[in-house]
Amino acid sequence: MTATVSFTIDSPPGPRTATVAYERKGAGEPLLLLHGIGHHLQAWHPVSGILAAEYDVIAVDLPGFGASAPLPPDVPYDPATVARALGALCAALGVERPHLAGNSLGGLLALELGRLGLARSVTALSPAGFWSEPERVYAFTALRALRAGARALPHPVLERLASSAPGRAALTGSIYARPGRRAPQAVVAETLALREAAGFERTLAAGGPVRYTQDVPGLPVTIAWGSRDRLLPPRQGVRAKRTIPGARLVRLRGCGHVPMNDDPALVARVIRDTARSA
Repeated sequence: MTATVSFTIDSPPGPRTATVAYERKGAGEPLLLLHGIGHHLQAWHPVSGILAAEYDVIAVDLPGFGASAPLPPDVPYDPATVARALGALCAALGVERPHLAGNSLGGLLALELGRLGLARSVTALSPAGFWSEPERVYAFTALRALRAGARALPHPVLERLASSAPGRAALTGSIYARPGRRAPQAVVAETLALREAAGFERTLAAGGPVRYTQDVPGLPVTIAWGSRDRLLPPRQGVRAKRTIPGARLVRLRGCGHVPMNDDPALVARVIRDTARSA
């Protein structure tokens, strides 16, 4: 069941209040799950139940995505600011230094939280920020095209497309290697989430100059990349390993950019292995 929590962000010119939606299940050490741009916390549903057998799992809608309110207009969406906001969220939930798992934008934010000393371990699935400039332009163009398509589709057409495997492939084939496995109602919901994401443009604008160039020392880090990632090519994982030399680099065979649905058991195992090594 989704709940909301409000907390204070320290951001110039003064403190601001943010409200975030989240789901929490399970018991054990805390594990925070972060989705990618334009997505919502339901992206983690294929693995959150598996992980809840061992961890206190908290999946969040990032500010301006899913059911979470956008950040105030004068608060930037750069990774450092959003990471500090997530740190404040953890404090509001009574969570200290959770394990972190993030996908795409969420992977970048998880690494930033780890660098700030706010994590016990980090598992980053196809994290943003390790691109070349042509790769970034390609990814941003593809994301904008996905959003434009989501906004243009009448709801009855969206439901009709999602009801068939070829339609689901047309809607989500750029992020899943096995889009036919996604439930029709899930495809409709995530397409609507992309359409309505109030933080989408501000996040893209803040992400243009982002290159992740800093190490994340002192804690276990896993960089995992889908072998069939069409949005951020797997070669970016090699750059990530060079940037964070202590990280474990894992290939997710047969998985796309959002691997949680393509192979839930494999993704859950990679996250568990990283957390257990802390």
